Amino acid sequence: MNEVVEVPVVWLQGGACTGCAVSLLNSFSPNAASIVLRELAPGKHVSLKFLMTVMAGQGEQVIDIIRDEESLSKGYVLVMEGTLQLGDDMFATLGEAGGREIPVHEHAANLARGAIAVVCIGTCSSFGGIPAAEGNPTGAASMETLLRREGIEVPQVNIPGCPPHPDWVAGSLAAVAIYGLDAVAACLDELKRPTIYYGKNIHETCPRRADFDAGRFASMFGEPGCLYQLGCKGPVTFADCPTRMWNSGTNWCVGAGSPCHGCVEPGFPDQLGPLYEKIDEERMDRFRLLDPHTQSATKA
Repeated sequence: MNEVVEVPVVWLQGGACTGCAVSLLNSFSPNAASIVLRELAPGKHVSLKFLMTVMAGQGEQVIDIIRDEESLSKGYVLVMEGTLQLGDDMFATLGEAGGREIPVHEHAANLARGAIAVVCIGTCSSFGGIPAAEGNPTGAASMETLLRREGIEVPQVNIPGCPPHPDWVAGSLAAVAIYGLDAVAACLDELKRPTIYYGKNIHETCPRRADFDAGRFASMFGEPGCLYQLGCKGPVTFADCPTRMWNSGTNWCVGAGSPCHGCVEPGFPDQLGPLYEKIDEERMDRFRLLDPHTQSATKA
């Protein structure tokens, strides 16, 4: 009988809505139980050591799990959900030591130093997302910002989305288990996103693209036609939402009549807002558009 290799995973949550973890828990194939309880890949099993959303334990006993993993050297994967609150140590704390509350960013830095890789789940940990939007009283920042500040060098994979599709999360973890970190790293874009999920422009694969080419634009919600004039950010967004769809392939944002908000991009939400207004030419120029069709979108 072949030995099953355990892949320890510590899933840490910072400034977030927990939507990323819930999205994975809603996964249909494979479902969450299969990911955690069965082999994620032949001979590879994810050993989920820590995830507050699903843990029954409380108090010091669960904090000890983090301390145990921090004492290991390159033996686990750190999954980061949510932002790191760097403005003040009173924000987003987890556990105590010597009468002092420990900020999540301190746990994240300590765990990152001993991790074989850091996987950022969601736009908040990948790029800052909504918590890091203008104003930002907590000093919310991405995981990469924390790693740079602390001088930590560790392989990083970003799975952005607000929330990310469960397939993106499960598929990325499975790819690391099957092919290894080096092989996955070779298939990341310049934003450290897996190209298999983030390699295509939404505008190019949108079922309403023909309406855009024909100049048929909806002027109000509920009308047929391209939603570009109503704020669709598909021309500057890269993800496979139109073909993968959500809720086990039931629908997706544009299919439900909503414009794409560009939630997988580092400019979300500040650079891509207001959500329901057409993106102007100046902001379009800030994005490196890979297709000439998207350049003509500014003239619509």
